[in-house]
Amino acid sequence: MLYLCIEKKRIIIVAICLALTALAGTTAVRALAAPKKDFIRWVDFTPTTAALAAALDQDIASHKAPADLPADQPPPRPVSWVDLLACLGARYGGDFSHYKESHLRDTAKALSQGKTPEEILGKGPDQYYDYYRKAYGAVLGNLIGEYLVEEPDPQDPEKLIQTAGYGLTAFCPIARGYGYSHYDDFGAGRSYGYRRKHLGNDLMAPVGTPVVAVEGGIVEAAGWNQYGGWRVGIRSRDGQRYWYYAHLRRGHPFAAGITEGAEVEAGQVIGYVGMTGYSTTPDTNGMSAPHLHFGLQLIFDESQKEGSDEIWVDVYHLVNLLERRRSTVVPGEEKGEYQRKYQLVPLE
Repeated sequence: MLYLCIEKKRIIIVAICLALTALAGTTAVRALAAPKKDFIRWVDFTPTTAALAAALDQDIASHKAPADLPADQPPPRPVSWVDLLACLGARYGGDFSHYKESHLRDTAKALSQGKTPEEILGKGPDQYYDYYRKAYGAVLGNLIGEYLVEEPDPQDPEKLIQTAGYGLTAFCPIARGYGYSHYDDFGAGRSYGYRRKHLGNDLMAPVGTPVVAVEGGIVEAAGWNQYGGWRVGIRSRDGQRYWYYAHLRRGHPFAAGITEGAEVEAGQVIGYVGMTGYSTTPDTNGMSAPHLHFGLQLIFDESQKEGSDEIWVDVYHLVNLLERRRSTVVPGEEKGEYQRKYQLVPLE
């Protein structure tokens, strides 16, 4: 009788093991059959200020019709600065310490003549072009284009006129007329809370300095974070960029109307430089000096928005480039408030 009970238990255990094995096999088959998402998981953005500026100039110049072009000759093709930088990125293996302006000029000329990146790069580097095109396009894609801008009338400075242009539609995060200093501190060590790398660029400026939106988009975060203090996070309209502005002013961190879900435009005042953060207690000045922590996160898939798969890129050289366009601000209706003086409207 005891033998039969033991055998029955063995049979039951074997049956359970077989069932679990079959279930695991089915799960494994399903996992293998499920399509794997194909998206970029890492970006090291290294174009220098000189390379960014030269590529931008080539792009802008190529969109202007040559004045002395013969009537029977087709104009050169416009050159995208993203295509141009992607070609150089593929050529250098992403290391812009090899950058030479002659490389950029030759590549721009070839692109304007209709040559493809494959023809320009030849065998080898061309296989990486698509990666750099997507990666650099995520950083720079919507920061240049046609726009309408308000400007003082040269004949009557009190009157505003609207003119069309082509060029940068993005702004420096610090308003015009306000000084700041910075250096390339991306990747430096930080220890508050836990050991980690600094994933942004610190712009040292006095408390109350107006901070403006680099690009238009939707406010996804506006509140307190123990690391960033009072901070604003703005998602670009194409969903690929998340601009992060942290350590805003104690007591009055945000500009009027800056709340989660609000829409903002490039050049709009969104907050004020401060030194909050490094504290679990809201509205605490935990930093040693006032500054704006400015960061850019790239998002190729929503799974990268938060967690260990986040992609933050070095914006030091981009900030240098954005010095070309700074937003003029004037006092607002309330004390301590500022608002932009002139509108710039990117054209789709």
